[in-house]
Amino acid sequence: QLQLVESGGGLVQPGGSLRLSCAASGFGLDYYAIGWFRQAPGKEREGISCITSSGGNINLAASVKGRFTASRDNAKNTVYLQMNSLKPEDTAVYYCAARKDYCPTTVANYWGQGTQVTVSS
Repeated sequence: QLQLVESGGGLVQPGGSLRLSCAASGFGLDYYAIGWFRQAPGKEREGISCITSSGGNINLAASVKGRFTASRDNAKNTVYLQMNSLKPEDTAVYYCAARKDYCPTTVANYWGQGTQVTVSS
């Protein structure tokens, strides 16, 4: 089965850190750009990061720049989102998506099922 599986979400206090993982099964991520998205209750899905297939280029939304970063380990078929200095407004379900050659938008070849991140004291 071809799928992406996110993990690493949870409850964290403001100012804390989490690292999300996005692991592919059934296919290799080598030729795919990976995007990270989030959706808070009552809000539209927001694209927050994209890392190219080689890992040589990482785009970050203004809302997370300086706090989040993406990385990938193609040997492990996994992409990561390191989230530091978390704020309550970062609370959302986080999704990863894979698209061949280009950063995912609403267009993607694969989507993960999402992982909940809650930032609260």
